[in-house]
Amino acid sequence: MLRKTRDLETIQVYPLLPLRELVIFPNTAVPLYIGRSKSIQAIEAAHKGNKLIFLSAQKDPSQDQPGEEDIYKVGTICKIVQLLKLPDGSLKILVEGLRRGRILRFIPNPDYYVVEAEIKTEVLESDVETLALLNLCKEALKEYSNFNKKLNPETISSLLQLENPSEFADRLSAVLPFSLDQKQRLLETISVKKRLEALLQFLRGEIEIIKTEARIRERVKKQMEKHQRDYYLQEQMKAIQRELGEREDGRTELTELEKRIKKKKLPKHVSAVVWKEFKKLTLMSPMSAEATVVRNYIDWILNLPWFEKTKDVIDIAKTEELLNREHYGLEKPKQRIIEHLAVQKLVEKIKGPILCFVGPPGVGKTSLAKSIAKAMGRNFVRISLGGVRDEAEIRGHRRTYVGALPGKIIQGMKKAGTINPVFCLDEVDKIGTDFRGDPAAALLEVLDPEQNHSFQDHYLELEYDLSQVFFITTANTLYTIPAPLLDRMEIIEIPGYTEEEKLEIAKHYLLPRQLEAHGLKPEHVNLSDKIILEIIRKYTREAGVRNLERELATICRKIAKEVAKDPTAFKPFKINFTTLEKFLGIPRYRYGVAEEIPQVGIATGLAWTETGGALLQIEAVIMPGTGNLKITGKLGEVMQESVQAAMSYVRSRALQLGLPLDFYKKVDIHVHVPEGAIPKDGPSAGITIATAIISALMKIPVKNMVAMTGEITLRGRVLPIGGLKEKLLAAVRGGIKTVIIPKDNEKDLKDINPKILRGLEIKMVESMDEVLKIALDVDSPESLFKETPYLDVWELVQLQNKIEKQEIPLEH
Repeated sequence: MLRKTRDLETIQVYPLLPLRELVIFPNTAVPLYIGRSKSIQAIEAAHKGNKLIFLSAQKDPSQDQPGEEDIYKVGTICKIVQLLKLPDGSLKILVEGLRRGRILRFIPNPDYYVVEAEIKTEVLESDVETLALLNLCKEALKEYSNFNKKLNPETISSLLQLENPSEFADRLSAVLPFSLDQKQRLLETISVKKRLEALLQFLRGEIEIIKTEARIRERVKKQMEKHQRDYYLQEQMKAIQRELGEREDGRTELTELEKRIKKKKLPKHVSAVVWKEFKKLTLMSPMSAEATVVRNYIDWILNLPWFEKTKDVIDIAKTEELLNREHYGLEKPKQRIIEHLAVQKLVEKIKGPILCFVGPPGVGKTSLAKSIAKAMGRNFVRISLGGVRDEAEIRGHRRTYVGALPGKIIQGMKKAGTINPVFCLDEVDKIGTDFRGDPAAALLEVLDPEQNHSFQDHYLELEYDLSQVFFITTANTLYTIPAPLLDRMEIIEIPGYTEEEKLEIAKHYLLPRQLEAHGLKPEHVNLSDKIILEIIRKYTREAGVRNLERELATICRKIAKEVAKDPTAFKPFKINFTTLEKFLGIPRYRYGVAEEIPQVGIATGLAWTETGGALLQIEAVIMPGTGNLKITGKLGEVMQESVQAAMSYVRSRALQLGLPLDFYKKVDIHVHVPEGAIPKDGPSAGITIATAIISALMKIPVKNMVAMTGEITLRGRVLPIGGLKEKLLAAVRGGIKTVIIPKDNEKDLKDINPKILRGLEIKMVESMDEVLKIALDVDSPESLFKETPYLDVWELVQLQNKIEKQEIPLEH
């Protein structure tokens, strides 16, 4: 038999209060704290009226202004029993749940939510099954309350006295720890029998979980008691063994460590620290974490070299022969190394020098450091500093940190095994810095001969002598190295190789190494000097020889594949210009001058890069316009200023160059440096820019075999530049015949290998006029400049005004 709990069915308008993570059931009273402005206005509106309000839960509790779709349609019609205004403007209310309700529609209201809702009538089946479910739920609730002590006994007692199944189901649903979705489903269920079934299922499930947890706890407790008993018996056994004089646990390891300490020769202050730590270790449990830290600390001290050293084998002639055999060229670095060894041979003790090899990648900086160690008979150790940002990487971490270790310097000394190794600090120009400190500052003490005899690592906290170490650092550039660090090192520049040097290196070093690496014999690969030069010119463009070695390795791999197919049938074939493309593909670079013929508005400059020198094409074009100067090619601020300076020079020399005084007003000038994706900066392209602009204005081509470098001033003076070696090497690689350089750079030519200068005609200039006479392709350079009377700027302005007023002809 079915009957409705109430016969009343009405549709009414109510203020709506959205609830966060809360569902209100009928037949329950719940206190609420209201803080949202819309909710406060809804409460006040309801309280002024019939005190009825519709409460429904939000689907997403994090939303502060939920929309219509964010609120459940089924909620509870409640009555406001009490209302209290708090000092902060919020409200505290007590609401009583009356009936279930369903939202039919939202009524627009700017101040608060208003809904039209209908009462949702529940179905109560008054039969034996409903009563049985009610009794089963009460029994389960009693059992559940015995396990869950968090439930209020008075609340449970009042629930057990209820006889109305609907009221019992609603009040129990409010008490049990359901999730928001579960409570919402119970609220939406109108059948009382189905609600009782869901409650009974939940209670039985919770009781089973609690019982299972209790069994697990009991089992774990028994296991813990067994482990404690075993541990107690083991400790008793150890005590008995000690009484009987048998082996004590860990005693053997401590005895061996004690023997090592006695055997190791240590400075007095170090020995005192080691014995103090060893005594501390003997009093600790071998299994404690602190014992592991102390034991590792002692191990590090014992593994470091304190007095161990290699005897220097100083034979000047043999050393010179070794360096020449393993490295082609590099005369200045070799000379400095020989000088150091000669001094060390005459003086018993010399402070460890700090050399810094600076040069492009692939020129042999690191391999030269290895050769120095080999020549001196010393151990060699190398650490890379590229990307190091933490000062602790150099000085180590303090022992208070878990997993602390000494820094890279002490680790390198342990690896070397002697106190006088050759220590290579690679990529010193790529050290970073952040909030963890500045590693470059930590290197100041390491690389200072006056201080490194008492270097302190944070992990060791002992003075360590680095004064006998031969430190060698390598870098690609100097401008990223801090000045104090740079001051502590002797700079030895290693320039890029010329074509002749690359050819010799490929023949005597790279090719034999690749043949051995690929299991080939010399007769398998027949490469003439011309073919190697072709590879150098058209397949590589670098200051060093790394890419050259890669190309030779490619050839060796392809030949090795043919040999491996049938070693007996393989016939060596000579590689010529035609077959070279089969091995290496089409040429990657165009060898020779940047431009095949002289062209108007295109001048060749020389640039310095981190990988060596490069040819830089600068283009200028003239277009009818209104006097705009456009600059493109991703140029830096300094280079843009060079364009402005060059333009000012051209305007100041307009009369002498035969240009109209107002030429800049009637044309637009566009200066562009190709390879626009690559940033470019620096003042050394000033004379090249001015040459390109004048060439475009005067329609005179620039000689394609001429390259130039120099900074220009407003008065046309040519100022000195840097990186001359690399720039001249780039000119040689590019097939340039004539190079224009500033007169003030004449002194730098003495440091440049004569082989580089052999194929170049060096022109030294002091003014821009000299540059134009050399660079522009004219039969009579002297005819470039017109003879004009000297006029100051105001006379020029007056002359310009007369020309504009047509008082004098332009030709005059």
